[in-house]
Amino acid sequence: MEIKSNKINGANAEIEAVISMDEVNENVEKIAKQLAKTTTIQGFRKGKVPVAIVKQQYGRKLQEDAEAEALREVLVKGLEELSIPNESLIGEPNVSRFDKSDDKIEVTVKVAMRPQIEMGDYASKVKEFNKPVVSDDDIDAKVTEIAQGQAELVDIKRNRKMKDGDTAIIDFEGFIDGKAFDGGKAEDFALLLGSGQFIPGFEDQLIGIKRDEEVTIKATFPENYGGDLAGKEAEFKVAVKQIRVKDDIEINDELAKKLLQGEEDASVESLKAVVKTQIENEELSKLYNDTMKPELLESLVTGTSFDLPEFVVEQEIDMALNKAASSMSEDEIKELRENADKLTELRETFRGDAERSVRATFIIDTLAMAENIKVDENEVMQTIYYEAMQTGQDPQKAYEHYKEAGYIPAIQMSMVEDRVLSTILNSRIKEA
Repeated sequence: MEIKSNKINGANAEIEAVISMDEVNENVEKIAKQLAKTTTIQGFRKGKVPVAIVKQQYGRKLQEDAEAEALREVLVKGLEELSIPNESLIGEPNVSRFDKSDDKIEVTVKVAMRPQIEMGDYASKVKEFNKPVVSDDDIDAKVTEIAQGQAELVDIKRNRKMKDGDTAIIDFEGFIDGKAFDGGKAEDFALLLGSGQFIPGFEDQLIGIKRDEEVTIKATFPENYGGDLAGKEAEFKVAVKQIRVKDDIEINDELAKKLLQGEEDASVESLKAVVKTQIENEELSKLYNDTMKPELLESLVTGTSFDLPEFVVEQEIDMALNKAASSMSEDEIKELRENADKLTELRETFRGDAERSVRATFIIDTLAMAENIKVDENEVMQTIYYEAMQTGQDPQKAYEHYKEAGYIPAIQMSMVEDRVLSTILNSRIKEA
């Protein structure tokens, strides 16, 4: 066996070998003898099957196994020559050439390795910045908003015109082309004006209407509305039975104890302290997600140089190509199938983004190890459950959908990325 190994760069290597058919035949003999001891063939006792019969029975399979054994030997010896440990390999080795003749097999095996990445002082890529400042007015406004959320709805005494923020108690029935439609009728329905709960235009037309009045409202269902109603114009007969508003609620220690359950010494001041922290976190999260995280990731990607495993980049290009193909016409797809040059040209348009994505993935992976950041599948499940409950979905069904679609690893990686970038940014915060 002749082997020539070549380390192309820090992430890719190539092993070329010439395997003589004598070596393959030796492997055939060895495998056949082992099989003769364990196989069962009618007419022979187990363990007493002649090797010649085994060869006759399993001829083609023996040949394939013998060639596979020779390829494994090529890989083992090639990696030894290159001093590449198995644990640094990524994916399966790719046999890019397999030329078989009467006396030999010429093969080329490509392997990919996890690149070695020197991140240096990565935190210094972020300038120190001040924690968002929350004013007393912001805190008071939020506390008032929270208090109002605890207030009860009460009927207004004076029969005035309705406005945004009022809750209208209404009976309504909807018609399309003069005919009532399913799900378009309700009695004593509580509708908060300005909430956007109903289709566009419905709530706006209740503004200015008084209690005990009846009105006809015309509104069009959005084009993306589910079912048969999408895009259709409807007419609703609406009777306003009552107008309700939030009752005044006093902001005091009793309210604080109600909101901060478990804190015996809860007070308005401790409630304000909790609210201040919440607002700071919300502002910080907005700052991170809108600007700082994208900017940090971009600086890490553009400022860190290392070799990329070719097959990983090619896989990323394939995914981008498949996504693009899903929105193509049949004629466009047919043209790509029949024109190899055009397909190659299209693939290359995705290479830049693919390389950036792969580079970002390896950088985040390296930083996660450096910061000892991990996200297990249980955390992913909890995140999916929480988001499903927030949108009124069945949490278990949502999780099963993501799992069956193969999205769990991507969600997990996204969570790791978010945590890595947050950790770096948090290390650069200056208290105001």
